[in-house]
Amino acid sequence: QVQLVESGGGSVQPGDSLNLACTVSGGPFSSYAVGWFRQAPGKERERVAQISWSGGNTHYADSVKGRFTISRDNAKNTVNLRMNSLNPEDTAVYYCAAIKGTEPFYSAVYYYTSGYWGQGTQVTVSS
Repeated sequence: QVQLVESGGGSVQPGDSLNLACTVSGGPFSSYAVGWFRQAPGKERERVAQISWSGGNTHYADSVKGRFTISRDNAKNTVNLRMNSLNPEDTAVYYCAAIKGTEPFYSAVYYYTSGYWGQGTQVTVSS
C-alpha cells in the first residue's frame, strides 16, 4: 500500500517562504511521478506543480511559476516544494499525490482518478 505524508505547512506572513515535503512509502518511489495540489476554502483543487519519476521534467501552474520549485530526492523517497514570495492567495491545504509511471507529464485528472494521495498540510499566509 502506497502512503504519502506531507509536512512543512504552517502560518507565515506575505513574502515569506516555506518548504513542504512529501514522503512516500510502500512502493518503488523512483517509478512514481508526483504532483503537489492545493485547495482553498470554497475553491476547486488545483495542481500547482508536478515532477516526473526521474526529476527530469517539471510543470508549474502559471500562478506559482517563478515562485515555487519542485524537486525530488529518490534516495530519501521525498519530493519537496519550495515556496517563495508567498501571498495570501497561496493560503490552502496542500496535498501531494503520486502516480506510477514514467511519462514526462500526467494530467491532473489522471491524478484524481488513479493517484495515491496524502492527507494534506495547511499553509496560511496572512499579515
